[in-house]
Amino acid sequence: MGLFPKEIDFFEIFDRAALNLTKAGVLLVALMEKFDRLEERSKEIYEVEQEGDILTHEIMKKLNKTFITPIDREDLYALASRLDDILDLIWGAVDRLVVFKLTEATNEAIAMSKDVLATTEVLHKAIHKLKEKQYTHVQEYCIEINRLENRIDRDFRDALGKLFEEIKDPILIIKWKEIYEHLEDASDKCEDVANILEAIVLKHA
Repeated sequence: MGLFPKEIDFFEIFDRAALNLTKAGVLLVALMEKFDRLEERSKEIYEVEQEGDILTHEIMKKLNKTFITPIDREDLYALASRLDDILDLIWGAVDRLVVFKLTEATNEAIAMSKDVLATTEVLHKAIHKLKEKQYTHVQEYCIEINRLENRIDRDFRDALGKLFEEIKDPILIIKWKEIYEHLEDASDKCEDVANILEAIVLKHA
C-alpha cells in the first residue's frame, strides 16, 4: 500500500447516482403511461431506489474516510442527500399508486411525471459537466432545472384545481392529491440540487 490513499472520484459516483435517478424517471413515465403490471413495474422502481441507497451509502462512507475532497465536504453531503430524497419521492409516488389500488393514471399525473423525468435528465447533464469543470454549462442546466420546477408547480396547482372540480369521490381526491404532492416535492428537491450545484460553481469558478 502506498503512503497516500488513492484519490476517490466522487464525481464518478455522483454521475452514477444521477444516471440511476434518471432510470427511475424513465420507469415512472412508463408506468404512468401504460398503467399495467403495477406490482411488477413498482418492483423495478423499488430496485432502482435500493441501488440509489447503495450509492448514497458509498458516498457517505468514502466522505468519512477522505481527508481532502474535490469540493467542500458539506456540499458533497448535501448533494448526496438531495439526490436520495428525489429518488425516495419518486418511489413514494409509485408505492402509493399500488397501495391505493388505482386503475388508471390522470393526464396530469402523466404530464408531471414526464416533467420530473426531463428534470432528472438535465440534472444528470449538470453533474456530468461539473465533473468536467465546465461551469458555464452547469449554470445553464441549473437555469433549465429551475424553469422545469416552475412549470411543475403550475401543473400541480392546475391538477389540484381540476381534481376538486371534476372528481366527486373524496377518497379518490385524497389519493391523487398525495401522489401529486410527491411528484411536486420531487421537483422541489431537483431545484435544491440545482441550488447546491450553483453554489459549488460560485466557489470554484
